[in-house]
Amino acid sequence: MSGFRNGVIRAIVLGAAMSVLGACVSYPDAPRYATRATPGATPAFPQGANPAYPVQPPVVNEAPPPTPVPYETIEGGALPPPSGAPATPPAYGPPPATPAATVRAGAAYVIQPGDTISGVGRRFQTPVQSLIDLNGLGPRAAITVGQNLILPDSAVDTGRDPYATGPAPVGVVVPRNGAVPPPPPPPSGNAALPPPPRQPAATAPTAAPQAPTSVRMQWPVRGEIVRPFGPVGLGERNNGINIGAAAGAPVLAAAAGSVAYVGDLVGQGLTVLIVHPEGWRTVYGHLGSATVDDGSEVRAGQQIGTVGLTAGDGRPSIHFETRRMQGDNPVAIDPLTVLPR
Repeated sequence: MSGFRNGVIRAIVLGAAMSVLGACVSYPDAPRYATRATPGATPAFPQGANPAYPVQPPVVNEAPPPTPVPYETIEGGALPPPSGAPATPPAYGPPPATPAATVRAGAAYVIQPGDTISGVGRRFQTPVQSLIDLNGLGPRAAITVGQNLILPDSAVDTGRDPYATGPAPVGVVVPRNGAVPPPPPPPSGNAALPPPPRQPAATAPTAAPQAPTSVRMQWPVRGEIVRPFGPVGLGERNNGINIGAAAGAPVLAAAAGSVAYVGDLVGQGLTVLIVHPEGWRTVYGHLGSATVDDGSEVRAGQQIGTVGLTAGDGRPSIHFETRRMQGDNPVAIDPLTVLPR
């Protein structure tokens, strides 16, 4: 009985030994996956990931690359050229600038006492800057008596100005076939006298008239002196007197003579000029109307016009001048020195 039990035990032990031996034979020599953490190594799968489902890389939202804007060559024309410019512009770059007109030198005018650069410019219809440039006068534009002031060749002599009284230079253009028109007014606003009619050379005066004189003046209109003779402001001068009177009141000839000019003068309005004996001239400016014509003979006290409103005195008035020739220059004389008191 004991022998049977021992045989059963041996059989069990042998079977167990065989099972252990089979398991050892089928077990791999090394584990398929690492069993210990390796420093610096990246795990094959993130923690908690299932190897059966591979992990997708994260999606990064990036802006798409810029798409270039389509373009093409545009052909366009230039702006039309200004009038007088060439029709075809240059192929490139700005159009050429129009060269400035060159002022060419002409005759020379001799500066007289009392002349100013602006007076010369007015008389010869020339910008003051052109006179400064031609003569190198500098920023002060200073001129001296006896100086030869070069004029441009385009200068036109419009007649003596109160601030340019010298003789006309030879070669300067005189308009209207030698009949010099009235020059523009001086800064005071009083127009210079128109020249008297030309006289034959044989009868032309050779010397300035001398006082005393037989010509007697009378008031052209009675009224208040609203602007006196002489300086009236900074750089301004009144070549006569302004007499206030009622608008439309008669204006009378101060003395007998011949009407030499009837018309508008810049700065002096409707004007009548009368030539009297012994070189006297009288001027009646800012008239409302004229009742005489060029060339007509008038007697002392005859109506020649009416009082106007253009003198700028704040009331109706006329501008009255008395002048006397000294050579070719009509010199302004204070009317109060020749009118009766």
